Order: sequence, then structure tokens, then C-alpha cells
Amino acid sequence: MIKVLFFAGLRERLACDSLELAGEGVETLDGVRHKLGQQSAEWAAALADERLQMALNQELACADAAVKDGDEVAFFPPVTGG
Repeated sequence: MIKVLFFAGLRERLACDSLELAGEGVETLDGVRHKLGQQSAEWAAALADERLQMALNQELACADAAVKDGDEVAFFPPVTGG
């Protein structure tokens, strides 16, 4: 299983802070995003934002980073400030 966490506005939009995802057939962070987006149109739209930040085991990572069972994946909107 892959533990998936959602933060900030993304967590609010999806009404979900975390879930466990079966890792079969999922090889990359982008694969995790795609599999989660299959749940509904709302999930697909929320996760489609190209500015979405991703982390793998608490380190920022690119969409093509390899994932495996036991990993922790986090999604969060881009950080802005002023």
C-alpha cells in the first residue's frame, strides 16, 4: 500500500486528508495522480493542475519519480506568499 496525503486547499477541495492506495500497476508519482483521478471528475480536475506539488517520502519529487509499496506520497498546491 502507498500512503497518500493531501494538504491545504487540495485537502479541502477533495474533503480528504489521507488514504491508502494499492500499489499494483502504479510505478510513478504521475501514476498515483492518474489512479486517484479515476475516482471522479472532481478528483481528476483537482489533481490535473500542472502546478501541483508532489512529495515522495517527505521530499519534493518530480512526476516521474518511482514509487513502491510502503512509500508515502503527498500532494499540495503550489506555495504562494508575499
